[in-house]
Amino acid sequence: MTEEKMKLSRRDLLATGVAIAGSAALLRPRAAIGEDVPGAERPRAGSAADTGGAHAHQGALPPAEEGRDYRPVVVPNGKKLPWKVVDGVKVFHMVAEEVEHEFAKGLKATCWGYNGSVHGPTIEVVEGDRVRIYVTNKLPATTSVHWHGILLPNGMDGVGGLNQRGIKPGETFKYEFTIRQAGTCMYHAHHDEMTQIGLGMTGLFIIHRRNDPKPVDRDFALLLHEWRIDPGSSRPNPNEMTEFNVLTMNAKAFPGTAPLVVKRGERVRIRIGNLSPMDHHPIHLHGYQFMITETDGGRIPESAQWPETTVLVPVGSTRTVEFVADEPGDWAMHCHMTHHVMNQMGHGIPNMIGVKPGPIDRKVQGLVPDYMTMGQTGMAGMEEMGMPVPENSIPMVGGPGKHDYITMGGMFTVLKVREELTSYDDPGWYENPEGTLALPASREDLKRDGIEVKAGGASLQGAHKHR
Repeated sequence: MTEEKMKLSRRDLLATGVAIAGSAALLRPRAAIGEDVPGAERPRAGSAADTGGAHAHQGALPPAEEGRDYRPVVVPNGKKLPWKVVDGVKVFHMVAEEVEHEFAKGLKATCWGYNGSVHGPTIEVVEGDRVRIYVTNKLPATTSVHWHGILLPNGMDGVGGLNQRGIKPGETFKYEFTIRQAGTCMYHAHHDEMTQIGLGMTGLFIIHRRNDPKPVDRDFALLLHEWRIDPGSSRPNPNEMTEFNVLTMNAKAFPGTAPLVVKRGERVRIRIGNLSPMDHHPIHLHGYQFMITETDGGRIPESAQWPETTVLVPVGSTRTVEFVADEPGDWAMHCHMTHHVMNQMGHGIPNMIGVKPGPIDRKVQGLVPDYMTMGQTGMAGMEEMGMPVPENSIPMVGGPGKHDYITMGGMFTVLKVREELTSYDDPGWYENPEGTLALPASREDLKRDGIEVKAGGASLQGAHKHR
């Protein structure tokens, strides 16, 4: 062999070695871990599959291990889909079935989900993993599963009738592909979508970067959804198009939502997916500014990330935000669509604001002893009165808080940041340091600052006059 040929061979060998570094699994037979598309060496250049180099490698890497290759995601109120490794492939088993689900105490419904839960269990993998997912259909209807936002061969995309035939009741189908990206994706039924998504057949598909160069301490995942469940009924109505009355985070409506618990100083990531049938959701976090770092198309370059306090999550999309939890307290996090933070009984009622009942109550009470006009000053206070609600329904807003009743419902949760934590269980309500809690103003305060409270309004003595 000539010296020139030897140099060329060494260069080729070096290039090949770099491309498959750390991938002993590639030495296994292709039948076990193969290329998704025969003859395709890599995904298209510049696509969202890029994971740091000019191309994302087509072949699978050894199955990633928790702790060594990634820090697991936290799914409040949810669970994860278990897996095992068979010949270098991560194997999952999903079961589509009816599920009795509790949205909040007092409200249950018969939904459709996966593996006994709504939403379905979160699938958690790492870029480079080869995955094999079996789907067994125990529903009375045909179904299929679409892997939303994931780059894979066309025949694995899961659109019933287009990419595959539907999975009939009693059948088990196999999906298999290599994970060539990182980010927050989702999965959902793609057969009779209106019905099956409307009944709850959705889930999160989290893909970690292998040995993330910018790791976080706490990594949360939330899936947003909306439902129509009429008071007293036992099933969601998937035919609804506009009047949704149960709005959820991870299939729970406040006060059923679990808090997000972190320690002061920790770097926090919150992944938010939206598989609501119709509505976008602007999710607002109190007390913090965050950076929007990812979409369902992958990581946003640092130069293109931007700060916000509210992130709009469109239907069928995901967004990821990151921040450092540097201010302790109990911080509200909720959809800023005002009707999305209320529950069933807050929809379809007449506008009573400003109504002066006068003698009406007394006259009607002659016929209905317990009658009382309500709603003339708003919706707050009704739940505290302990008024009965129809069977299998929940009050329009609220749950008990530390200082008063919290007049929120639906898509509402709490970020709890603490100086010290012995565990990530709910630490209870925050104890505000002295001097940092809003309280009724004292006479001395008002007098000192020249505040006069009058029947006709308020005045500020000695205030600067603007011309």
